[in-house]
Amino acid sequence: MVWLVVALLLFIFQIITILLHEFRYPSKTVAWLVILFIFPVIGFIMYYFLAKEYTQHKKVRRKRLRSTPNPLYEGRIYSAAQPDGEGKPQDPICNEPRLFALLNNIPSSSFTLQNEVTVLTNADKAYEAILEALEKAKSYIHFEFYTFRDDKIGRAFYDVLVRKAAEGVKIRCIFDGVGSYKLSNSYIEGLRQAGLETYIFLPPLIAFFDKRMNYRNHRKVVLVDGVIGFLGGINVGEEYVGGNPKLGFWRDTHLQLEGDAVYSLQYTFLTDWFFVSGQRLTEPEMFPEHHNTGNKRVQIISSGPDANWDAILEMYFGAITTAVKRIYITTPYFVPDPSISMGLKTAAVSGVDVRIIYPSKTDSKVVNYASKSYFEELMQAGVRFYTYQKGFMHAKVLIIDEILASVGTANMDMRSFFSNFELNAVLFDKATIARLEADFLQDLKESKELKLETFEQRSKLQKGKEIVARLLSPLF
Repeated sequence: MVWLVVALLLFIFQIITILLHEFRYPSKTVAWLVILFIFPVIGFIMYYFLAKEYTQHKKVRRKRLRSTPNPLYEGRIYSAAQPDGEGKPQDPICNEPRLFALLNNIPSSSFTLQNEVTVLTNADKAYEAILEALEKAKSYIHFEFYTFRDDKIGRAFYDVLVRKAAEGVKIRCIFDGVGSYKLSNSYIEGLRQAGLETYIFLPPLIAFFDKRMNYRNHRKVVLVDGVIGFLGGINVGEEYVGGNPKLGFWRDTHLQLEGDAVYSLQYTFLTDWFFVSGQRLTEPEMFPEHHNTGNKRVQIISSGPDANWDAILEMYFGAITTAVKRIYITTPYFVPDPSISMGLKTAAVSGVDVRIIYPSKTDSKVVNYASKSYFEELMQAGVRFYTYQKGFMHAKVLIIDEILASVGTANMDMRSFFSNFELNAVLFDKATIARLEADFLQDLKESKELKLETFEQRSKLQKGKEIVARLLSPLF
């Protein structure tokens, strides 16, 4: 009898611990409580190692305090973001004072005005542009990816990087410990022996015992000499050029940036570099003057569990609630925060054309079930879902009227909003938005619309799987 009382008290203690630590995120609380009820002891052990609030780690708090902004970066951004004047763009965002104010008040995410933007549709175009830029590097290359493979594509990058290092170019690389866990030690050591400074962001074993296994650096950044930058959804591997027989053709979107926005990309990389290496890079060459004459407004927004703002979520929500005519979304994973879900439903009921392209093929059955658990309620409100038929849809794109578009690393899911380190570019010029819209409309032609009456007829087993996956989805 005594042991039953002890077990009950222990179980109550576990419940209270989760409630006290996760009260800010009710969906995560429910997910962890479900796991705890199914696996009373194992569930709490999982929670202890996987769910600790990132900012509560002593190492993180120390590094946040020590990581002060680079004065040269602040000066460059201040100069770039001065109020519009002659020769500076007058974009539709200027006519949306509330959204403009929201975006302008996101910390460390200033508007930049003097930029050129190139949309790179799919990996073949992106790899070609990145490799070409790497070949032209004179001073340094900064290289950060979530997933990096030791395959044909990875070796092509390896050869260029090693050759440039032999020419005297300083190269710094960051690979995520979970996303690049298959990257062999020999590959990494080969880079290091060639002179490349290479670090792993939260190696899995260290992250597990340091209770940070659940946090991943999902950013994809390439910077060349501080004047040209790349970001978007594409990692480095053969699957991105159709090398995965299960997924086939891989549809993705990447960006090439030149101009003031590169300073913001650089600042994000240097922050990550300080975290993995302890090196604070403050040399003037980190933020060189550029001679780009473009006039496109770009805002770089980074988010992560180390920040006080859920910046990308705030941007998405603010943009969605501003829409008057259209909201176009492409995403490989759709597990929206309640605010995003409500925003989309409200927009659709209000007459906004809300369309979401989602992959018909999936690389995660559990996430696919969780995603589909949201479809019915949103379709009932008028949101239209399309499943991409040509291959795997991996692009992360949001288009709002003619006001803005967002391209980056963040999926439309709670992992990207709350747990991952992400990086998006918000674009405001009409030409770039029109180009992204053209890609979206082409993707629609290669997609099949889900009809509500058909979707409602799915089996009870399917619905049951969706319910369970949705309950656990905040932890994916």
